Amino acid sequence: MSGAAAGGWRHASLRVGATLVGAVVLLALLSFAWTPHPATELDIPHKLQGPSASHWLGTDSLGRDIVSLLMVGSRASIAVGVIAVGIGIGFGVALGLLAAVKRGWIEEVVMRLADFTFAFPALLSAIMLAAIYGGGLVTSIVAIGIFNVPVFARITRASALVVRSREFVTAARALGKGEWRITVEHVLPNIAAILIVQATNQFALAILAEAALSYLGLGTQPPTPSWGRMLNEAQQQLFQAPQLAVYPGVAIALTVLGLNLLGDGLRDHFDPRLVRRGAQEE
Repeated sequence: MSGAAAGGWRHASLRVGATLVGAVVLLALLSFAWTPHPATELDIPHKLQGPSASHWLGTDSLGRDIVSLLMVGSRASIAVGVIAVGIGIGFGVALGLLAAVKRGWIEEVVMRLADFTFAFPALLSAIMLAAIYGGGLVTSIVAIGIFNVPVFARITRASALVVRSREFVTAARALGKGEWRITVEHVLPNIAAILIVQATNQFALAILAEAALSYLGLGTQPPTPSWGRMLNEAQQQLFQAPQLAVYPGVAIALTVLGLNLLGDGLRDHFDPRLVRRGAQEE
């Protein structure tokens, strides 16, 4: 293992974050093949049971197994995070690079569109889309994805402008390379680390937004399990069975914590000064 790679894994935040995120992804993948009980199976006679050998975390108000609901519910959070962040990266990076290369009125139009989009947070956009097309997982993904586009556009433009002012870009121009070739071969690789770190942060925000939308009934629809919907359903038994709100709340908190720690760890790992320091300690 290289000194830089080993130095990166010395950061506790990177290790802990990767472990938490990896555990959630593993549970989501496992849920496609196995869950303790069918997640949507109703067992009214055994509702609101406490933890037992059959139901490790108990059952909800409809007799559904809590562990199974949490495992299957993680799919929606991960799907929304991956696709919404993918939309943000795909469109946002392209627009940011366009603004950095063309400058002038094109840059002004792109940045003003980004500012306009910021005026419509994901929650507000989802409410608008739900009023037109109805709530659902696709509505959540589109709303959160649209909100991510200006985030990546702005950070891509700012980072690309910094890289384009460096000497090696000037040397590439002197060699006769075109602006787009320079962007693809020199600018984009040098801002990839920044985009990766930003993607982990936006992933965490996407999970929170999906949970909020599902809680409000605009996200994942019944009978598909969702952490946000579990919180919504738990409020009806908040005094009778408060643990029903604790379990999905803890799942959301640990996942978001893991992504934030992963982002912090990746930022420290990709920081040239920290990488160089780690290499010198080898």
